[in-house]
Amino acid sequence: MIKLITINAYQVGLVFERGKLVKVLREGEYWIFGNKEVKIFEMKQSFVAPIELNILLENEELASMLEVVEVGDNEIALYYTNGMFKEVLQTGRYAFWKGYLKNEFVKVDLTKVEITESIATALLENIKLRMYTRKFQVFNYEKGLLFVNGKFVKELTAGTYYFWNNAIPIDVINVDMRQKQMEISGQELLTKDKAALRINFFVNYKVTDIIKAVVDNKDYEKQLYVLMQLALRAFVGGFTLDELLSKKESIAEIILEDTRVKAAALGVKINEAGIRDVILPGDMKEIMNQVLVAEKKAQANSIMRREETAAMRSMLNTAKLMEENEMLWKLKEMEYVEKIADRIGEITISGSGNVIEQLREIFVK
Repeated sequence: MIKLITINAYQVGLVFERGKLVKVLREGEYWIFGNKEVKIFEMKQSFVAPIELNILLENEELASMLEVVEVGDNEIALYYTNGMFKEVLQTGRYAFWKGYLKNEFVKVDLTKVEITESIATALLENIKLRMYTRKFQVFNYEKGLLFVNGKFVKELTAGTYYFWNNAIPIDVINVDMRQKQMEISGQELLTKDKAALRINFFVNYKVTDIIKAVVDNKDYEKQLYVLMQLALRAFVGGFTLDELLSKKESIAEIILEDTRVKAAALGVKINEAGIRDVILPGDMKEIMNQVLVAEKKAQANSIMRREETAAMRSMLNTAKLMEENEMLWKLKEMEYVEKIADRIGEITISGSGNVIEQLREIFVK
């Protein structure tokens, strides 16, 4: 049997006889004699071996035309054509035609954690590569701690981090570095004089040492809560109720001073603290109200007595002046007559008395 085979540009023909590669055909026309099979391959595509690749590569001519890439166990290879990413090659042996396309390969060892290969960050988000990576993000108001296989490795600043996906456990713990507020509410405390009360307290704090807060301490926020709670209890227990109420404004400063060193050991700096409310029990509140009312009444009485004393002193001074000065006496007398006249609508004269003389006697001695 004879047949004519045409091999176009950028094509390669492989001639098989009884399953064995006997000849490689390049561009051109060929007459094929006998019971032989010709398979034509496009050089712009990767070479897919029709039989075992190792057997085909025994043909030196074909081997010189192919670029062979071997991807071992726990490896992948990123395949680029003409500088553009095309696909991910898993474990196996691959062959690509030489000359038509510029083939590049980046091998990756998946047994390691860090991505040390020169791979664009955008490519790590490619759907073909995403399954091989792990992604962690640290926001600009955070810091992160990287743990590999349970061991602390390093501190991470804000950014996006990628690691190869394998059996080695990786964890990134993010810590908010902004100022935060902690509420210590409804603390039932006893004063030195055994008065029961409840206090609502607040603390503004900020993490300053992330390694101390997370690596050296467990649940640093819970420890800070207990620290402030005990400091508040110790302070309140050292004063009577009256002393405590009078020192309400200074409590925060005293507690801050007492807890500053211990908070620093937790990797935390306390910026502000204070009492939001002091809540007394019902019977104590009633007693305090009675005391307050009594104090206000005493103050009011004191003010009234003081004002009365001042008024009497003023009247005494006026009387002395009038006694010493006859003109002041007459002026005062005329003032009262004027006030009386303002209240009189009309004057009716009866009898034979001389009214003019009577009025003169009133105003002139």
